[in-house]
Amino acid sequence: MDRTAGKVMSMREAVASFVHDGDTVSLEGFTHLIPTAAGHEIIRQGRRNLTVVRMTADIVVDQMLAAGCVTRLVSSFVGNSSAGSLGELRRRIEDADPEPLAFEEYSHYGMVCRYLAGAQRLPFHPLRSYAGSDLPSVNPGIRKVTSPYPAADGGTEQIYVVPPVNPNVTIVHAQRADRRGNTQVWGLTGVQAEAVFAAEKAVVVVEELVADEVVRSDPNRTLIPAHAVDAVVVCPRGAHPSFAQGYYDRDNAFYRSWSAISKDPARLREWLAEWVYGTADHAEYVAKQGEEFWAGLAVGEALSEPVDYGRRL
Repeated sequence: MDRTAGKVMSMREAVASFVHDGDTVSLEGFTHLIPTAAGHEIIRQGRRNLTVVRMTADIVVDQMLAAGCVTRLVSSFVGNSSAGSLGELRRRIEDADPEPLAFEEYSHYGMVCRYLAGAQRLPFHPLRSYAGSDLPSVNPGIRKVTSPYPAADGGTEQIYVVPPVNPNVTIVHAQRADRRGNTQVWGLTGVQAEAVFAAEKAVVVVEELVADEVVRSDPNRTLIPAHAVDAVVVCPRGAHPSFAQGYYDRDNAFYRSWSAISKDPARLREWLAEWVYGTADHAEYVAKQGEEFWAGLAVGEALSEPVDYGRRL
């Protein structure tokens, strides 16, 4: 495959091509740019036995669990983004209801280090932040090695390490990309780039496709280069209910409502039936919300100061 050729495809095509039963799938986006629409398409296509790697497991993970897609979760945080709890996830972990969920827990920085090790094809990544933590007692993947270098006092030092993570596919959401997959992100950048480089395959979902010249005009915003990308999916408003910096705001009302929805298994499955299985794709999901709803999430301009990169005369 020519990894610099045009890679634009529909969400349905991308999920069918790159997400398979039994895969390890990374879904990354921190606070904004959460790849919710991609999670919904995975649900529609009925994927099973997935290991989901997501630093901040939130609503989209809860929904994928309720749909029966996920049997193992690797994460450093679980919760409804400061707005409550995740009912399906809690039932799985606390009561094995309707079946157990294998849960592999790390700290935030531990997950960052796992992605870094995966991206750099290292056997592990060292970190100091587990000293005094209980996490090593519940996660055998967090281990200690002897440093080959002397400690500050000249003695031998034992240091914690975490293993690499190399997903079969990473899916991230971003503001824009060109047809080759040069992907630009602004605002919170999270670990999207590291998660993409750690994976065997990568799908970027964007608010808009732009001309090559737009990307070349502002190269420092290119977080993910074309050679790391296998598919580009254009999916406006695909991060809802999270936000996309500069495109639409966070749907706080939905976040507040999710705890009550997910607390009741019947209500949760009704929500999935209406909003995921009952919509053919994300465009239909967006249309079902209505323009008045989206107008309430509109954002005003906050333009960045132009910079002059200069050019040879």
